[in-house]
Amino acid sequence: MMRWIDRLAQWTALFGGLILVALTLMAVVSITGRSLNYVGLDPMPVPGDFELVESGIGVAVFCFMPWCFLRNGHATVDLLYMHMPKWFQRSIDIISDLVMMAVWLVLTWKLYEGTVEKKEYLETTFILQMPLWWAYAACFVGAVIGCIAYVAKALTHLGLFKAPPEWVAQGGGAH
Repeated sequence: MMRWIDRLAQWTALFGGLILVALTLMAVVSITGRSLNYVGLDPMPVPGDFELVESGIGVAVFCFMPWCFLRNGHATVDLLYMHMPKWFQRSIDIISDLVMMAVWLVLTWKLYEGTVEKKEYLETTFILQMPLWWAYAACFVGAVIGCIAYVAKALTHLGLFKAPPEWVAQGGGAH
């Protein structure tokens, strides 16, 4: 089951990467269109490019977070941590994972409420008139996968499941 969760997080991160590539290409086209406009050529920028970037970056971040967490990619302050006994390091890992899991669950819950509210009030972006709930819903999907990842990693820290080798930190312990 943990390998399935790892694969899900990996595929979600790859999807987030595709979103970033698409946004980058769109930005290049849009900026090129703006610059050619000033030299007398007719190309135009992509309408609503900043709205698409705002929404797309949010979705990409939610897609990256589960994979980042499972692979121990979050920033840590190792100044004191690495000099502490292993039992203390493990305790800190468990507590921080449980706190992050709680934060992520609340974030997902509030994101769901935001999605429902944006859909209910028919809020749209200014230029494209794109419904805002679309971006919220896409972020919510990433957040749910994040919840699954956070719960799975917490369960492995508590010894209820075995962590896949990919989740083991460079120092040797599941982090």
